[in-house]
Amino acid sequence: MRLALEQAKIAGARNEIPIGAIVVDETGAIIAAAGNSRDELIDPTAHAEVLALRAAAQVRGDRILTGCTIYVTLEPCPMCAGAVVMSRVDRLVFGAWNEEYGAAGSRWDIVRDRRLSHRPEVLAGVLADECGEIVRTFLADRRS
Repeated sequence: MRLALEQAKIAGARNEIPIGAIVVDETGAIIAAAGNSRDELIDPTAHAEVLALRAAAQVRGDRILTGCTIYVTLEPCPMCAGAVVMSRVDRLVFGAWNEEYGAAGSRWDIVRDRRLSHRPEVLAGVLADECGEIVRTFLADRRS
């Protein structure tokens, strides 16, 4: 999660909402890392999770990421939760809860929806205070 936080800080330095994600394979090797890049890429789908999953799929040469774990600093939104499910990662680990847009247990629970054919293991709250504080500070500064 600390490496995902580094990606979040890099995104924040680019004036993007500071959310970071990394994908780790079954050996523990980092195969992808990304931070939010929506403004830079002029792409509403350029969330950290989506970018990291895309990069991991390229590294693996396969859209199926079985055996992998994605670490993300903030609970994924519905779009990103759907991408996590569709990529078939084994585990989703996230830091802070996202009460407004969270789709891994707070507002919705897409990743554990029994109607879907894949449900990753979810571990929430890893470095939650630190992960939440970076976003809260960024948004407070942006609004003032």
